[in-house]
Order: sequence, then C-alpha cells, then structure tokens
Amino acid sequence: MSITKENKKKIISQFAINKKDTGSAEVQIAVISERIINLIDHFNNHKHDKHSKRGLLALVNKRKKLLNYLSKKDESKYQEIIKKLNIRG
Repeated sequence: MSITKENKKKIISQFAINKKDTGSAEVQIAVISERIINLIDHFNNHKHDKHSKRGLLALVNKRKKLLNYLSKKDESKYQEIIKKLNIRG
C-alpha cells in the first residue's frame, strides 16, 4: 500500500522544481497520486477494508486541495501536472 523509497525518489526527481525540492505542491500531488493508485490496487483484493478507505478519502481530499491551490497560483503548472498524472478527465 505504501510507496517504496526508490519509487518515491523517482517521483520526486521527476516533478521537483530544483534538486532539493521535496515539498512543492507539484511533488506533493505526484506522491499522493501514487499512494492513491496503490490503495486502489489494494482495494481490488480487499473489498471489505473500510479503515483504509477512510485514509483513501483523506488522501483524495488533500490532493484536491493542493490541486485547487496550484490552479489559483499557476494555471500552466496545474494543466501540466493534470496531463502528466492523467487525472481530472
């Protein structure tokens, strides 16, 4: 369900603005999206796991807030990350 260190480093390097960037909105959205994908795969095998579904909803809401922030701050970066991650349509 969680992300491996190597996978997380790869995601951070792909979406980071500079070399030491780990907390920008783009990086956070990408990492949360990967966690959401992992949880969805988990639910394909464990349909009755209600406690993890609550965590999934929290992650989706957090990503939604970050996407709204990014769309207000910089529309071009918002469109770019939506296209890269293939979310929202």
